[in-house]
Amino acid sequence: MTTYVTAQINIHDREKYAQYEQGFMEIFASYEGKMLAVDEAPEVWEGQWSYTRTVLIEFPSAQAAKSWYSSDEYQQLAAHRWVASTANIAMIEGVPLNVNQ
Repeated sequence: MTTYVTAQINIHDREKYAQYEQGFMEIFASYEGKMLAVDEAPEVWEGQWSYTRTVLIEFPSAQAAKSWYSSDEYQQLAAHRWVASTANIAMIEGVPLNVNQ
């Protein structure tokens, strides 16, 4: 089942964060990830949105998402993100498609 990962990120050091960005896509793509959205100015309909970046990505399964996130290569790369930002990251299971709906 399709699985999504969403991240709300506050970047406080863009130069160091750029090191994370440089290596991200190569690792991400090797786990069948698909970038759906990256936005630094979402239109807020309710509440507060104090994040400098919001990301939505897709994986073909929860296992693929977990394998990506826990991989040695991603964890090494994520060290750059941890120094340069703070984040809320969550994995969200997709809804099964029902042809009869």
